[in-house]
Amino acid sequence: MYVTVNDTRLFFDVEGAKLVPDGPTMREKPTLVLLHGGPGADHSMYKPAFSAFADVAQVVYLDLRGQGRSAPSDLERLTLATWADDVRAFCDTLAIERPVVLGESAGGWVAMAYATRHPHHPGKLILASTSARLSPDRVLAAFERLGGKEAREAARTYLEDPSPKTHQDYGRLCMPLYLRFQDDPDRFRRILFNMELCHYFSRYEHKTMDFLPDLARVACPTLVLAGEEDPVTPFEDAKDIVSALPAHLVRLERLADARRHGISDAPEQTLQIVREFILDDEGG
Repeated sequence: MYVTVNDTRLFFDVEGAKLVPDGPTMREKPTLVLLHGGPGADHSMYKPAFSAFADVAQVVYLDLRGQGRSAPSDLERLTLATWADDVRAFCDTLAIERPVVLGESAGGWVAMAYATRHPHHPGKLILASTSARLSPDRVLAAFERLGGKEAREAARTYLEDPSPKTHQDYGRLCMPLYLRFQDDPDRFRRILFNMELCHYFSRYEHKTMDFLPDLARVACPTLVLAGEEDPVTPFEDAKDIVSALPAHLVRLERLADARRHGISDAPEQTLQIVREFILDDEGG
């Protein structure tokens, strides 16, 4: 399905009803809005795993501006601020109130931009496998620990000069260290990937973004999920996010032995944690 938002067309898909029969009444379920990673990927990375939440939430899969099946856009217009404002406008256009917004990886950057620019709009926030700013020393040390000096050098070269050329070694040596998708080996093959956007964003805004000074503005309960062996956003990055958020609103969950994607590396634990957070009335 498509909807026109802020001068562009966004693709989205929905799983589960908003209203369900509950005795003599119709019970309203919360809406879970999923923000995919990349930048340059699409919502397909969440399917079919996140179907598991359709009994407790209406699940909305969204392709962000310029990505997936949403309308193309000039690279210069694809910024975290633009994506964040699109999320707000998307929800308002579809009358989604107090959404539970889950952002994974680069989707977490969009979620943080959205929650700091529109702090009273989300009902809850879930930040998974993400970081508030780039910490190259941590990333390089993690890749060296998992893949040796060759992996460290490939990561260093790509971080310094993101391009199709440097991505070749990065994809060969580094990505297998964190994109394991043990639960669904075909998940990565299904993604419609905009590599031009990925390299462009990595070259520019990724190097300068820093949400830590603004995270104190977040006004909703926030769950931070992180794999203890994630080399791209090391666990220390998650602790930085937690330290910057209001202490009474934040909950940190460490996924033991997991790397980039908890839904793949620790599916039962991840599904249980997210489900409990969605259902926690005291958390929102």
